[in-house]
Order: sequence, then C-alpha cells, then structure tokens
Amino acid sequence: MIYAIILAGGKGERFWPLSRMQHPKQLLKINSEKSMLEETLERIKDFIPVYRTLLITGSEFQEGILKAVPYLKPENFLIEPEGKNTCLAVGLAAAYLKKKDPEAVLVVLPSDHLIEPKEKLLHVLEIGSAVAQQGDFLITLGIPPTRPETGYGYIEIGEQFSTQDGVSIYRIKQFKEKPSRTVAQQYYLDRQHLWNSGMFIWTAKTILSAIKRCVPALYRNLEKFYPILGTPQETEELKNLYASAENISVDFAVLEKAENVLTIKTDLHWDDLGSWLALERIKSKDRDHNVILGQALTVGSYESTIVNEGEGIVVTYGVSDLVVVKSADIVFVAHKTKVSEIKEILQKLSSDPNLSQYL
Repeated sequence: MIYAIILAGGKGERFWPLSRMQHPKQLLKINSEKSMLEETLERIKDFIPVYRTLLITGSEFQEGILKAVPYLKPENFLIEPEGKNTCLAVGLAAAYLKKKDPEAVLVVLPSDHLIEPKEKLLHVLEIGSAVAQQGDFLITLGIPPTRPETGYGYIEIGEQFSTQDGVSIYRIKQFKEKPSRTVAQQYYLDRQHLWNSGMFIWTAKTILSAIKRCVPALYRNLEKFYPILGTPQETEELKNLYASAENISVDFAVLEKAENVLTIKTDLHWDDLGSWLALERIKSKDRDHNVILGQALTVGSYESTIVNEGEGIVVTYGVSDLVVVKSADIVFVAHKTKVSEIKEILQKLSSDPNLSQYL
C-alpha cells in the first residue's frame, strides 16, 4: 500500500510575523484561500486518500492544524516530542508504517510548497511508487531549474536509469549544496543539474536499511523502539529516542552517502516558498513592481512587497526594495537584502522575556 508522509513540523520562521508559534507557515494562505497544508493534502488525495496520510508535526501545532483542516483525525498524526530534522522523522514514520504494513511505500512531501499542475505531480508519484516497489531504490524528485537560484540545493544527474511513460529517471552523480551566484548560473545553463525538491519515494524497508548502513546509531535506537510502538510506554520512550538523536536531515545523513539513489526529472511549476521574497515569483505586481496583499497605498514606492493581514491600511511613500508586513500586533519592515537574516530578530525576541510573546 502507498502512504503519504507530510512533513509539517517547521515553524516557518522566514515568514514571521505572520508565521508564529501558534500559527506556523504551513497554515498560512500564501498562494490561495486555502492554507499551504490543505493545498498539499488536496493535491494528492486522488492518489493517496486521507486515511493513508500521516502528518509528522509537534504537539504545539496539532490543535491549530485540526482546526484549520477539520477532516483530519488524530490518527493522521505522528507527534514528535521535539524537532530533530528530517532523518529521524522519516525513520520514525518508516518504522511506524512497517509495523502496520511491511510492504508500505512512503511518499514523503513537505507541507508548504507550491506545486502545479497536480496531474503531472500525481503521474510522477505513481511512476516513482512503482519503481520503489520493484527495486531497492531511494527516489528523489528533481526539478529542472528555471533560474540561477542560490537558495536551493541541487542534484547533479548521472546516467539515465529508465524512461517510463514519458518520465525520465536518472542515477545521481552528486548532491550539491546551495551554490554561489556564479555556480548557480552554471547549473542553470548546463542541463545536468536539478533542484532538490525535498520530495522522496521509497519503501519503509528500503529507507530503514539505508539508515542502518548510513546512520547505524539511529537505526539501533529505532530498532529498540520498534517493539514499543503501540504500547503504553510509547510516549515516554519516544521522548528518549528524540533526546538521543542527532539533528540532521535525511539528505545529509542518508541520501548523500547511499548508492541506490535515483532522481525523477519532474517538470513542474514548483517553489518552496522559502521567504517573503518568494511572493515576487508567484504574485502579480503593480506598475511600479510592488507586490501588494491586503489594504495598502503606495506613493512613489517601487519594487517592494507589502502584506497587510488585518484591518487598517499600510502606506508607503518614497521607498523601494522593502518588505513590509503588518499583522495583528506587529509591523515588520526590512530591506529585501536583510530578509534572509530574520532569525537574528527572532533570537533577540526570544532572549527578552518582555518580547518573547511576539514569537
């Protein structure tokens, strides 16, 4: 059986102040009148129904998600006691589903990406799931670059593995970290590199075997935890499992070391919506190249992004290259070149007891 694993545990700090502890990024309505999480669920439901969908998230987010997406049930959740990145998350999901279904195929998806059209995505997921069932493969979805992007990781493709129903599958030569502008331009032009989308397909058995080879300490802990799944001791032992685990992504821990990794060239309109600057790519602009969401008036203002979540109005006069976000109790103003450094602001807020309420 094929199951969807939705990674929904991130805070989405780069969308502060709209994204906050009680209202994380995946619940924001960035692209439509639906939250990004709901868009993700509805995008795949014709291929993987909700009852075979598992959300991995923290307990602090569960209530908000259930309120925002009422058709979800508590059994759709796998609750992490703390965030430890994606390697442990996918390992835990694989152990959980292997116990339920030893032949489980896992389609691992982020909860906060823009992906269109859904028909093309589902076609790729169907082919990838079939390949995962037929062999011992870890499959990634790679996106052909549409610009020299420095904010994404890249996949350098190797020899072609197969072509199935118009979809090309390649062996992976190398994973590449976020490049400089010059290197990103080379990747964009050489047609040998794809964006690493963070979407994966594999069987529960295959990913657990890969973790055993590449992260043996984590595998040993998962192996000890496996018999406890479904028992009264599960919650307490899960805390111990997470407390002892390394904070590392599945890309770094497993995929960059494994030899049985394939990538499917997936020609989609895709964006990981990483920060406020992403709105420039997905929203229409006025004649002065401003992106405006909500009530705002711009006079002599150019190439700025203005978001007004609530009542009232935001007025800009004689400015350019700014990001201005007004939420219920916060007004955030930053130059576009500083938006990527928003974590510095959040660290200052968290270190001040009088300001931590604004996180």
